[in-house]
Amino acid sequence: MSALLDQPTAEVVAARGQRVALRALRSLAYSMLIGLAIVGVTGQRWWPTMVHSVCIGMLCWFFIDLGRVPASRWAHRHAPTDSPEAQSQWPGWPLMMIVIVVGSVLAFTLGSLIAGWLTGTATPGYFRGTLRETVVIGLSSLVPALVMTYWFYSRAVISGQEVAVQTAQRQAAENQLKLLESQLEPHMLFNTLANLRVLIGTDPPRAQLMLDQLIAFLRATLSASRASTHPLSSEFARLADYLALMKVRMGERLQAGFELPPELAALPVPPLLLQPLVENAIKHGLEPNVAGGRITVDAARDGGELVLRVRDTGVGLSESRGDSTRFGLVQVRERLATLYGERATLALSPAPDAGGGTLATIRLPLPVEPA
Repeated sequence: MSALLDQPTAEVVAARGQRVALRALRSLAYSMLIGLAIVGVTGQRWWPTMVHSVCIGMLCWFFIDLGRVPASRWAHRHAPTDSPEAQSQWPGWPLMMIVIVVGSVLAFTLGSLIAGWLTGTATPGYFRGTLRETVVIGLSSLVPALVMTYWFYSRAVISGQEVAVQTAQRQAAENQLKLLESQLEPHMLFNTLANLRVLIGTDPPRAQLMLDQLIAFLRATLSASRASTHPLSSEFARLADYLALMKVRMGERLQAGFELPPELAALPVPPLLLQPLVENAIKHGLEPNVAGGRITVDAARDGGELVLRVRDTGVGLSESRGDSTRFGLVQVRERLATLYGERATLALSPAPDAGGGTLATIRLPLPVEPA
């Protein structure tokens, strides 16, 4: 067991080592290219110039890469540990420029000493020589530092984007699983199958009808869970299948009605968006009511918005659904926020007329019609 637990850690360490080695090789390549460019422009001897360029360039990479990590941790010290900011290891350009300047000064100073010891030649320092030499020294150390830093910044941006995409894909997969789990609620299936077993012996034609409805419901639910959108008419059809199954269990205690204007039937909507609201209406509105009640689902256009309403005549909001954080409502709100941001809303309120009960209202932006 311990070996299995240590394996991911070893893989992570190995991956980090590979990334460090890759950055070192790239830094070496950039330093050699810069040294060749200096030889070609100034005509200096290639061996001392290449040694100085490599020593300074590699130390630039070392000090900048070393300073980037604590600078990033300090910059993102308040970010959640699992957020892309905390995992990017990029502190931002203001802090990074400080790291670059300090790292370049240290790299040039130590690199010049090491290169001078290796080649037997000395170079002017920041505080030795003319102003022109100081400017040349600063540029010769800052250029490789900026090149290598920009390369790392680009990689960090790409890595951050990959993390964001992977996070979004993981959340989408988790939401699909939660959606499918909520639609195929075991309690509902077990009750339906139990009712079906009774009907087989007492009313075979009705049992056959119920079995056909269950098959249609399961097939449609599985198909819808794989799609990103489907027509509003399909959404209403899935609700009709679900309520037909519920009516077998509840009998005359459950009445249902649908109002879908023909001009809205083809509008694309997220699949199974309304079903959690209908489930809540039955579970928390109608089932606690001895007499049952009626569920009405309708759609309407309001300016540039599509308005979807689920109304029940059950026990009411204050007695049954005062807690607005129930799973079904949270699920719907999360899907709306993911798909539409602040342009979509879900509101739960007491029904406005004398019939009582609860009204759930979803507002979605209408798709933009091509000009």
